[in-house]
Amino acid sequence: MGIEKHPFVSSLSLLFIFAYSACAIDSSFSPTVNYLIDCGSINKTKLKDGRTFKSDRETTSLLDTTEDIQASVNYINITNKVSSSSLPLYHTARLFTEESTYIFYISKTGRLWIRLYFLPLPHPSYNLTSAVFSVHTDHFVLLHEFSVTKNDTLVFKEYLVNVSDSRFSLKFKPMKNSLAFINAIEVVSAPDTLISDSATAVARLGEFKGLFQSALQVSYRVNIGGPAITPDSDTLSRTWVSGASYNTFPQGSENVVVSNKSIKYPQTGATPLIAPNFVYATAAEMKDPKIMQSNFNLSWMMKVEKSYSYLIRLHFCDIVSKALNELYFNVYINGMVGVSSLDLSSQTKALSTAYYQDFVLSESAIANGSILVQVGPANLQQGTANAILNGIEVMKMSNCAGSFDGLVSVDGKYKGPTNKAIKIAAVCGLGLAVMGMLLLAVTIIRWHKRPQGWEKRKTISSWIIPINSTCKTSLFSMKSSCRSSSTFSSHKSRNGHSPRGPARFFPFGELQQATHNFDERGVIGVGGFGKVYLGTLEDGKKVAIKRGNGSTEQGINEFRTELNMLSQLRHRHLVSLIGFCDENSEMIIVYEYMANGPFRSHIYGSNLPPLSWKQRLEICIGAARGLHYLHTGAAQSITHRDVKTTNILLDENYVAKVSDFGLSKVVPEKAQVSTAVKGSFGYLDPEYFRSQQLTQKSDVYSFGVVLIEVLCARPVIFPTLPREQVNLADWAIQQHRRGMLHKLIDPRIVDTISAESLKKYVEAADKCLADHGVDRPNMGDVLWHLEYALQLHEAASQINEPEDQSVNLIAFQHTKENDSIEADHSGAQASDVSDTTDVDSAFSQVVNMHGR
Repeated sequence: MGIEKHPFVSSLSLLFIFAYSACAIDSSFSPTVNYLIDCGSINKTKLKDGRTFKSDRETTSLLDTTEDIQASVNYINITNKVSSSSLPLYHTARLFTEESTYIFYISKTGRLWIRLYFLPLPHPSYNLTSAVFSVHTDHFVLLHEFSVTKNDTLVFKEYLVNVSDSRFSLKFKPMKNSLAFINAIEVVSAPDTLISDSATAVARLGEFKGLFQSALQVSYRVNIGGPAITPDSDTLSRTWVSGASYNTFPQGSENVVVSNKSIKYPQTGATPLIAPNFVYATAAEMKDPKIMQSNFNLSWMMKVEKSYSYLIRLHFCDIVSKALNELYFNVYINGMVGVSSLDLSSQTKALSTAYYQDFVLSESAIANGSILVQVGPANLQQGTANAILNGIEVMKMSNCAGSFDGLVSVDGKYKGPTNKAIKIAAVCGLGLAVMGMLLLAVTIIRWHKRPQGWEKRKTISSWIIPINSTCKTSLFSMKSSCRSSSTFSSHKSRNGHSPRGPARFFPFGELQQATHNFDERGVIGVGGFGKVYLGTLEDGKKVAIKRGNGSTEQGINEFRTELNMLSQLRHRHLVSLIGFCDENSEMIIVYEYMANGPFRSHIYGSNLPPLSWKQRLEICIGAARGLHYLHTGAAQSITHRDVKTTNILLDENYVAKVSDFGLSKVVPEKAQVSTAVKGSFGYLDPEYFRSQQLTQKSDVYSFGVVLIEVLCARPVIFPTLPREQVNLADWAIQQHRRGMLHKLIDPRIVDTISAESLKKYVEAADKCLADHGVDRPNMGDVLWHLEYALQLHEAASQINEPEDQSVNLIAFQHTKENDSIEADHSGAQASDVSDTTDVDSAFSQVVNMHGR
């Protein structure tokens, strides 16, 4: 069924709205530093936005050069060749045949706009298209060995540099036997409030500080939902391009335009200097989200350089809602959550009011050379299913060399890998080459001994691995055993139970057929590893198929880790591995399909009927058993590292199973491992975050957050609430200690919970959330408390059997009196660990719900 078409805003209406005079814009900012130079010009140049650029003669005193003759290009009319709002600035240029420096005197320190204009004009003696040169400030490299090879190409570079001295230098340095040129220069003060020192870090959620120490280069400035904005309509003479060319899903979006006079600015936060009202008067919203797929986002993609971090500023203004608190949506950057359940009403306290938020995306999160900005519905019970975006700014941050163009610093020193590092890399390369030759030899030998029917598999692992023999390494881990036919050997856990049968190898074609060629309509989850599809095998069995993204090292590592873990682990409360595919460089894992999906969907964020208190307790107990098995029952003690309600899945009988082991790590009991912090914001152990020391108690903290989330039925991080209520775990514990926790409990079940059961449950959660890991219980203790809470709940419900109730209570009291809190769960585990291949249960894995 096609998407119903809606009329787009006509170009006439856009022209009408943007036809207001520039005088309507708040121009209260007067730059104290304001150098505007039309290089090579003999007369002043006035632009239509009112700015006047001085001629070369008027700015000769600023130029420090040893050249006797300052060569310049005469006026050339190129109006018919190039269309530009700043066209006059490209008519002339100044040439430098040796190193030359502009020196500007700064009356007020702070951030400066540095804007450079380049166009290689024709010259009788010099070929500007062959010019190669560098441009430096006192501390930053703006351009290194830069050239413009096409004579009809306009190049505009824009930077924000923090200046703390009274003098500021701009140096042009031609390469040997070459020259440099420049058409126009701007050195202008920027408002102090334009860029703050902090932003939200995306790849590792938290606060990023230190923007004052970084210079910035404007990569993109995009007006979403509207036309381009020229400098004469901007408060700081900036140019905004239309967002249409960056929209990756235009059929799902619809432009919204209102009068720019209706836009308001809050008392604190966004101002006309942050962005003009023209930006906030246009937006893109979801087109008929009710008839579209429920899991799509509005998306804009911009190409960037991989080896830099970026400051991303997103502009929002609710011009689509009819009343406050109707619009809740998520913000994703490169598939990772930037803001969860953003409610503009709580930020601005009014509709049609400007709001913006800054994010920092580290270079490690830009593996594919692009930045993807997405907004999508929060899927909460309140509000409408919609999302909006008004503007995007992307700014490159200077690197460790203080450069925007390579790893050579201002003093000419290379700041990349040292000679020692290069030697180490060479040795490693040599070692890899030797290993490659050995692997090639093994491959040739195995080719001559390849099994029959290998053509049907077309995978390296299907015929390189020796037949009917056991090896100590596999393609996925140097520590795991492997068997023939790309299956994994059975590893016995400490309790003597073997895992279920070997993982099956799936040909890629079979998985294509099972997912209808990986039809996007079958996507049931998206995470950092890749997308998860619902598939149906030839025998009619439903499975969850997670297709990895092999372009990132993180994806490869997660694939290897999860496949290793799942091949060794089998437990009633852990998601089961069915098979995998590594054919054609694919990284695909096939799991059992869980009919009732993620636990969180049954607590909030969907229209599913609420779970009873007993059901919630039983699910928490199941998840605790799975984690307890990971910590103590597996062959090696494993820390999950990403415990959250979306990684607890429910089968058709609401039996809980822990999923997603891509971040899991082997951590010995009562030990700690130094490692980079990974996990989900809101569930992260604060001690792990501070010290980067991972222990099993990190899982215990995350599970404590889960317990509070299950009780209160709201997101663990809700940024639109008052500051003290944003973090659910902290807020709930504060309220508990004030005796006010009952106000936070899910109102749908609050009257059904017995006081004794609630007390024991909250006691377990409180202990899990202790600041220091040493003060937290182990998962066995937590499991005991939850089982006790369930017994207390059932006892309180058995009104007709008071005797049995008292017996149960006495039994638990007796256990507690004998300090047997860490109860013997070996019997329970024996029944939970399975050695049969029962994968007919359904599965719906939604992993790492970052970008949907």
